[in-house]
Amino acid sequence: MMSAFRFVAALSLCAVMSGLGGCETTTSGGAVGADRSQLLLVSSQELDQVAAQGYAKLRSDAAAKGALNQDPAMLQRVHAVARRLEPQTAAFRPDAPGWKWEVNVIGSNELNAFCMPGGKIMFYSGLISQLRLSDDEIAIVMGHEISHALREHSREQVSQALAAQTAIGVGAALFGFGQLSSDLAGAGYQALVATKFSRTDESEADRIGLELTARAGYDPRAGVTLWRKMIAASSGGRQPEFLSSHPAESSRVQQIEALLPTVMPLYETARRRLSGL
Repeated sequence: MMSAFRFVAALSLCAVMSGLGGCETTTSGGAVGADRSQLLLVSSQELDQVAAQGYAKLRSDAAAKGALNQDPAMLQRVHAVARRLEPQTAAFRPDAPGWKWEVNVIGSNELNAFCMPGGKIMFYSGLISQLRLSDDEIAIVMGHEISHALREHSREQVSQALAAQTAIGVGAALFGFGQLSSDLAGAGYQALVATKFSRTDESEADRIGLELTARAGYDPRAGVTLWRKMIAASSGGRQPEFLSSHPAESSRVQQIEALLPTVMPLYETARRRLSGL
């Protein structure tokens, strides 16, 4: 969670930048409501380029170790889920279905998955095999991770960091963002994948991900079984990496249960569509 200093800096700089388009929202609200105003001082294009480079390196390194897409059946499952989820992103962002989506699986015992800016998805086989995820549960995880990309949480965090850095010298810094490209390029994969999202970010990703899952015809009730598995993994000392900064608390299950009346009609409609009824 960002520090009080960063929060104050973000608010103050947001006020300064409001006339320049610094504060906006990346998504429409959808049925679950997710259109909070965000501080966005860097372009999506810059961050997407860095993400694509970092993802390509991760994929290349995994291939060199013989760890990329080892299990054809698992890869097929993940691809099938992605194909149904990707079109549903239009409910939040009209541009998102046209992203250069990519999905791969790394053979590893690590309990992890992520979606980098621009739609670069990676699952680690341990998450699926060790937690014995159903396709519905894979959809919940993938929807959650895609939601971080839709809401551009990484871009928002970079902007908040810039706001904190420029709080001391706002006047000069407002025109000093040209260094960002080289700074981000040096950060690469670690800066985007190792991001520790705030509780607000995680809550938004849970909400949007649940709706994406339902719209794709996957049972959103799987969110309850998934997070219970996450809680069990955490209590057993094997906390999933992508929950490392924000443990899977029972409040997340409660939020999902509270949202089920909103998203279940979307699921039922999707199921009728998929069955041809």
